[in-house]
Amino acid sequence: MTSTSETPGTHGSPRTSESAATRHRASAISAVGLSKSYGDKLVLDGVDLDIPEGTVFALLGPNGAGKTTTVQILSTLIAADAGEARVAGHDLVREADAVRRSIGVTGQFAAVDNLLTARENLILMADLQRLGRIEGRRRADDLLARFDLTDVANKTVVTFSGGMRRKLDLAMTLVGNPRVIFLDEPTTGLDPRSRRVMWEIIRGLVADHGVTILLTTQYLDEADQLADRIAVLDHGRLIAEGTADELKRRIPGAHVRLRFADQHRLDAAADLFRDTTRDEEALTLRIPGDAGIPTLRAILDALDDASIPAEELTVHTPDLDDVFLTLTGRPQTADRVPSPRKEALR
Repeated sequence: MTSTSETPGTHGSPRTSESAATRHRASAISAVGLSKSYGDKLVLDGVDLDIPEGTVFALLGPNGAGKTTTVQILSTLIAADAGEARVAGHDLVREADAVRRSIGVTGQFAAVDNLLTARENLILMADLQRLGRIEGRRRADDLLARFDLTDVANKTVVTFSGGMRRKLDLAMTLVGNPRVIFLDEPTTGLDPRSRRVMWEIIRGLVADHGVTILLTTQYLDEADQLADRIAVLDHGRLIAEGTADELKRRIPGAHVRLRFADQHRLDAAADLFRDTTRDEEALTLRIPGDAGIPTLRAILDALDDASIPAEELTVHTPDLDDVFLTLTGRPQTADRVPSPRKEALR
């Protein structure tokens, strides 16, 4: 008998569950009662956030849920109508300049100059940060090395692939050594290999440099892989928050699926369990349950006691797509509202 799993997400990722140390870290981003309206349209309706330092926080939501507005408020690009927030220890309104010096923003579309080389783009950002000639060039070279762009440092960006452009865009965000980074759909349009490269870079920023990241993404597997905590925003309100595993446990639908060699064994197994669903053509039996170890042990013991061998056992638990659809009533789709260009923060 073979055993496989349909459960996506955390396999191979260093993130497993939220630790006590994470829960007790100081807040990199905190917000209470953030609200924003445009005319009669209420975009944000009393959003509360508490994001610990050195973590990745994913904000998910359908189109128009308020994700971009939240990022714009927290990055000082627009003002909230009500509520208060602190970012990197600074009050969002009274210390807006200090907030801007502490953050970086990477939008949905790479804000790089196609006519400049990779190194020239980084030096330009260093000059805008007023780092000085020597320090700016040292920082540019360090970032080129960190992002594996040294070999193309003197090539114009117009020749770059999408993945290389996104890496350079994120490198430009880091020129000022931000403590908090807002990533608005950072892997949109990238091929699977480039997406995974970006994931490793993001993990490294948190693990090696203690950066805090607020991530919006249309890819639920991306949030599952990267985020320490996830919040779901819908119609301007936070409707759920927790680790990926906590959110999945809130959704019914976990089950174990057994496949048998013939109809006789399928019939015999069906008599052992309650509330099962059969697929006569595939010779499979679906048994509802939490799919935890005690449940699996009980199923296997029952089959062994009855001398009914199964050809395959598959465990299925709800994934973030199930969570998203159940909570919002809509599948996750891309948020097409363009993020502000990085230059607006300079």
